[in-house]
Amino acid sequence: MEAQQLKQKLVKFQSVIALLIMCIALSFLSDRFLTADNSWNVMRQISVNMIISVGMTLVILTGGIDLSVGSILALSGAITAFLLKSGGEFISWNLYIGFTLLGALVGGTLTGTFLGWFNGLTITRFKVPPFVATLAMLTIARGLTMLLTGGFPITGFSGQMAFIGTGWFLEIPMPVWISAVVVLAAVILTNKTQLGRHIYAIGGNETAAELSGLKIKKIKLIVYSIAGALAAIGGIIVTSRLDSAQPNAGMGFELDSIAAVVIGGTSLSGGKGTILGTVQGTLIIGILNNGLVLLNVSPFWQQVIKGLVILLAVVIEKFNSKKN
Repeated sequence: MEAQQLKQKLVKFQSVIALLIMCIALSFLSDRFLTADNSWNVMRQISVNMIISVGMTLVILTGGIDLSVGSILALSGAITAFLLKSGGEFISWNLYIGFTLLGALVGGTLTGTFLGWFNGLTITRFKVPPFVATLAMLTIARGLTMLLTGGFPITGFSGQMAFIGTGWFLEIPMPVWISAVVVLAAVILTNKTQLGRHIYAIGGNETAAELSGLKIKKIKLIVYSIAGALAAIGGIIVTSRLDSAQPNAGMGFELDSIAAVVIGGTSLSGGKGTILGTVQGTLIIGILNNGLVLLNVSPFWQQVIKGLVILLAVVIEKFNSKKN
């Protein structure tokens, strides 16, 4: 009995154990790994993926998937940059029309929210599978980004914009603060609200949830809208950090976020998983990337290793599901 309880605890904390083992191994392999500068560098790097992965977790908990977050990130960042840079001066009327930083941030966030909502609408109203619907949005949003930017970066913003991605507050980088707020809000949403319980119910058994009176379509619209909004926030941080809106920003981000969610223990079939598990998965992905760079591992081998880690995580998750 005690052996079985120990095994259950090991399964429950397998992400934490893997994270600790990785940190210990990298601290021996590289003397730069445990430095304060590198630690903050890792936290800054993973903050965007953490924000996106929170939205991805909510989507996957409903039994869905969102492949468009990277492209939504790019378009939302480009919209924010465009609004900041655009403006018209009408000399005869002594009038100048432009956007404040707050207005541009709201515009970028609303763009991501709308695209996420459109994903949800396509899935719920037209019964398009989430994989196909979000794959289409991946292409649409990327194309719109290229059209808006003309294939060239939009650069040159105010110092206030730069502060979002590169500034510090109370000796902690701003992106870390933003990701912490997002995680806290998501934990409260999933653990303390009716919406959170409904999200788990839909992922656990959508038919039973519908028969019990849950508004499946409305809940999915909300979830995909949240995922789009969080992708937009990630896009704003990336744009701020680079001081430019890159037309190819966010490429591959959807894969990293899905990897973080799966490694964190969320079931791809839905209904099972936690936000804190996703945080652990994000840390594992971020520390793995950082460690491979510190060890001068070829970028090509980095992709291979990351893929193997994701595959291993999925196999372990499936094995544990069968055991339960």
